[in-house]
Amino acid sequence: MTQAFLGVENSLTGRRWVGLSVEQERQAETMAQQTELPRPLCATLARLGVPVEEAEGYLAPALRDLLPDPSMLKDMDTAADRLAVAVRNHEKIAVFADYDVDGGSSAALLICWLREMGLPATLYIPDRIDEGYGPNAPAMAGLAADHDLILCVDCGTLSHDALAAAIGADVIVLDHHLGGETLPPALAVVNPNRQDEDGTLAHLCAAGVVFLLLVAVNRVMRGERDVPNLMAMLDLVALATVADVAPLVGVNRALVRQGLKVMAARQRVGLRVLSDVARMDTAPTSYHLGFLLGPRINAGGRIGAPDLGARLLSTDQEHEAQALAERLDTLNTERREIEAAVREAALLQAEERGLDAPLVWAAGEGWHPGVVGIVAARLKEASNRPAVVIGLEGDEGKGSARSVTGIDLGAQIQKLAAEGLLIKGGGHKMAAGLTVARDKLEPAMARLTEMMEKQGAGLLGPSDLRLDGIIMSGAASVELIELIEQAGPFGAGAAGPRFVFPDQRILFTKPVGEGHLKISFGEGGPEKMDAIAFGAFNSDLGPTLEAHAGRRFHLAGRVEINSWQGRRSAQLRLEDAALIQAPA
Repeated sequence: MTQAFLGVENSLTGRRWVGLSVEQERQAETMAQQTELPRPLCATLARLGVPVEEAEGYLAPALRDLLPDPSMLKDMDTAADRLAVAVRNHEKIAVFADYDVDGGSSAALLICWLREMGLPATLYIPDRIDEGYGPNAPAMAGLAADHDLILCVDCGTLSHDALAAAIGADVIVLDHHLGGETLPPALAVVNPNRQDEDGTLAHLCAAGVVFLLLVAVNRVMRGERDVPNLMAMLDLVALATVADVAPLVGVNRALVRQGLKVMAARQRVGLRVLSDVARMDTAPTSYHLGFLLGPRINAGGRIGAPDLGARLLSTDQEHEAQALAERLDTLNTERREIEAAVREAALLQAEERGLDAPLVWAAGEGWHPGVVGIVAARLKEASNRPAVVIGLEGDEGKGSARSVTGIDLGAQIQKLAAEGLLIKGGGHKMAAGLTVARDKLEPAMARLTEMMEKQGAGLLGPSDLRLDGIIMSGAASVELIELIEQAGPFGAGAAGPRFVFPDQRILFTKPVGEGHLKISFGEGGPEKMDAIAFGAFNSDLGPTLEAHAGRRFHLAGRVEINSWQGRRSAQLRLEDAALIQAPA
């Protein structure tokens, strides 16, 4: 085991601190010498695996250099040609989408593109409770009776029976969930996670797949007529990529980076109004997409009308956008209240079973299916184990599962369904959904626990806090933080950097909000720096810092720029701390 960073084996939040490897430290030092970039930025790049000779190019990724040829995906050319025919012939087109952010964004991409091409499209998003995830036979049969072409986005890869019911219409599936051994009866199934794909683009979310389709169909039709500007649609791709926790690597990173620039221009009325309702007062970042905008767009599918998010993202009417955004904001508040109650009950149940088991799971009567996924994520974070949370209703339970790095959960849940222990189930490595008969709940979870144990989930310790290095409080400037941010955007697959401010004196503390703590630290004067620790009183972090009594601490977290009344300053988003023990 490597030596703990700064010797911190057990921090105030109970974590072990881990720094860069010897190889990464050596690479960061070489990069700093050869490029003259700041050492903290070089440490971040080294940890992300960026070679020294590619460092400066990595900081300015060009989408044109990273965007793959859409035709490399199977069935893509068939799908693009069929959509072009539908446009030429003014056919009736329906978009069947999942009820989450990725599904809504994917649907909005198609609806907006078709609108610019002069075609209206029918939007259909199933109700989470009444219809469940993905296409169902009655809905597909109904759409096929009135449409020539049905585009299934962020769903459909495993929907054999439902797609077979779409008699009289062509169906194109645009998805990214794990495929089975056989494909459903569709004209085209474009999915980088089909079993016969090579996995090169497996990190794309559904909106990324849809974007590549639009690139392909624009290419097909460019000589015939003016085609929509796809660069202006990258805000939707960025939103979906971050909210669906797709890895921010390769083309995903370039799509999100460019999409954030598009979003900052505030041209899409739905996102502009929602940003205002969410009280966003700075340029959008991946944090805003994942934690402010995404949850609100998701709220419709979780506990309200499932099509609210897609309608907000695709509307071009200001008054409609305002009404939808306010409704989603209200639903998100309700969702948080429902989630809190389920989270408390699920955590209590999981603790009784043991948070050190290979699988952490909980099931409860009437738990809302719209929040079980969020609660599963909370259990995963609390235990550093794969987690499943199931809401029981009648003879069935509907649940969501979340995994940890290195444990493939989606494939195992698919296998569990194939073995007959689940009614249905599927997803991808880090997240999955499932439906289980009440009388098979215990054996299904026992079998899944066994599967997780074989992958080593039971050997995982508490999650380490990974750190990129040290910054002294006097060196944390706005200019340095702006340079570090060029290595982003950060998120899944490309974690944002964390740094330690070593041996700091606490100058000021103040509890704020619901369990948060503001502090100032340093030696005073120009080296004084502010920090905010969210949820500080959920662990020993808040109480210990508040009662510091002059003791000194190592402080760890993410550096960020705080904007207040036109003034910008460096700030630490404090995540952890370690008390420096006085010498005996």
